[in-house]
Amino acid sequence: MREISGKEIRKKVESLNSHWINREIDSDLKDMRRRKYFDLFYPLVTAEVNRAVVLMGPRRVGKTVILWQTIQQLIDDNIEPQSILFLSLDTPILHSYSLEGLLDIYKEILSVEDLSEKIIIFDEIQYLKNWDIQLKVLVDTYKKTKFIASGSAAGALKRKSQESGAGRFTDFMLPPLTFHEYLHLLELTESLIEINEAPSSNIEFQLKDVVELNRQFLNYLHYGGFPEAIFNKEIQKDPQRFIRSDIIDKVLLRDLPSLYGILDTQELNRLFSTLAYQTGNEVSLSGLSKHSGVAKNTINRYLEYLEAAFLIQTVNRVDDSCKTFKRRNVFKIYLTNPSMYSAIYNPPSEEEPEILGNLVETAIFSQWMHGSEDLKKIYYARWKGGKGEVDMVYRSRNIPDWCIEVKWSDRNTDYPERFTNLINFCKKNNLEKATITTKSKSSSAIVDGIKLDFRPSSLHCFMVGYNLVKHSIQIKFNPS
Repeated sequence: MREISGKEIRKKVESLNSHWINREIDSDLKDMRRRKYFDLFYPLVTAEVNRAVVLMGPRRVGKTVILWQTIQQLIDDNIEPQSILFLSLDTPILHSYSLEGLLDIYKEILSVEDLSEKIIIFDEIQYLKNWDIQLKVLVDTYKKTKFIASGSAAGALKRKSQESGAGRFTDFMLPPLTFHEYLHLLELTESLIEINEAPSSNIEFQLKDVVELNRQFLNYLHYGGFPEAIFNKEIQKDPQRFIRSDIIDKVLLRDLPSLYGILDTQELNRLFSTLAYQTGNEVSLSGLSKHSGVAKNTINRYLEYLEAAFLIQTVNRVDDSCKTFKRRNVFKIYLTNPSMYSAIYNPPSEEEPEILGNLVETAIFSQWMHGSEDLKKIYYARWKGGKGEVDMVYRSRNIPDWCIEVKWSDRNTDYPERFTNLINFCKKNNLEKATITTKSKSSSAIVDGIKLDFRPSSLHCFMVGYNLVKHSIQIKFNPS
C-alpha cells in the first residue's frame, strides 16, 4: 500500500505556515476585530512559565481565529515568524504522526536540533489519541519551548488536562460571544451605551438608545453567539442551517460518539432537542425520560457528555434559606448559547413571551461561561412546591452574595412590592439588595428595607460580560 511521503508531509506543514514567508497572517484574519478575551489569552502565551496553554471551547466561537491573531501579535512583537509553528490536527494527512513526530518534521524544515524559544501551536488537538500524555511529555522534554493547544471538546479536554497536565497545563475557556463582545465586534457600543470608568468609583453604565439596544439583543439571542454569524448576512437569514448542521450536528453525531463510544446518536439527539426546548426551566430526570424516551440512567450519562461538549449547563437548586438539597431530583437546564434554540426551533417572536423570557434568562446566564469557578456558585432558589422562586442566586461560603429575577417585561416596575418572593428571600438571607431585569425601564425602589434595582435585560447582559472581562484583566495585571 502506498504511504504518504515525508516530502508531502513537509509540504503540508509549510502550507499551514504561510506566515513564515509572508511575515503576516491572512489579511481577512488580520483585519478582523479581536474578541475581548484576546487580552486575557495573549499574556498566557508570552508568560515565561514552563506550562502548555490549553485553549478550549465549543465549535465556531473563534478559537482558531484567536490563535492566528496570536501569531500576528507575536510577529508584531518581533518574534521571528519561522519560530512559530501552527499545526491543525484535524488535517487528515497529519493523523498518522505523533506530536513528537511532527516536531521532528519541523526540525528538518528548519535544519535545527534545538527548539528553544520556539512557539508550537496544535489546533484541534482532541483528534489525536492520548494527546494529553503526549503534550505532557513535550512540556517536560522541551522546557524552553512554549506549547499551545486548542480543542472543541471542552469538557473532555479539561478533564484530561487536569488528570495528565496537573502543574503543566494552563486551561483557558473561550466561551461563545458575550453580548458585550457582540456589540464590540459590530462597533456599536459607543452609540448605545456610555461607560464611565472613574478609577475611584464603580463603573457606571448609561443607556443611550434602549430601543436599538433591545433590537441588537434580540439578534444576539438568535445568532449572536458565533463571530462568523454576526458578519454573514446569509447565515443570519438561515441560522438554523449554519448552527444546526455545522455546530450542533457535528458535536452530537461526530465528536461525542467518537469520544465516548456512543452508538445510538439518534437517542442523544432526541434528548438534546428536549433539553434545548426547556432552556431556562426546571426539569426532572423522570420528566426528561418521559419526553425524550431515554432511560433515566442513560440521561445522567448523556447530561455529563453534553456538558463536556459545552452544549448545556445544569444548575442546582437551593431553598429559601439558600441551602442545597441532598438529592438531585430536579435541576435547571441552560443552553450555553441561546442561539442554539433558534437552530433547532424557530426564533421566538414577541408574541411568545414565555419562550423569549427563557432565552433572555439563558443569555444572561451564559455570560458567566468563561469562569468554571463562577458557574459552580450559581444556583436557583425554589421552595414551597414551586410557589416561591428566584431565578439566579450566586452563593459562596454557603451564603448568597447576590440574586436576580429575570424578566422581559416592564410590568410591575411601578409596583415593586409585588416581588414578594425576591424580597422575602433577601430578608431571610440578609441580602440588602437585589436586581430585577425589565424590557426597557430603569428605576430603583426600597421595599421592607430591601433595595430593588430595575434595569433592562439587554443592559444587564452587557454589564455582566463587560465586568467579567474587566475584572479578569485587573486580576491578571494587578494581582495585588
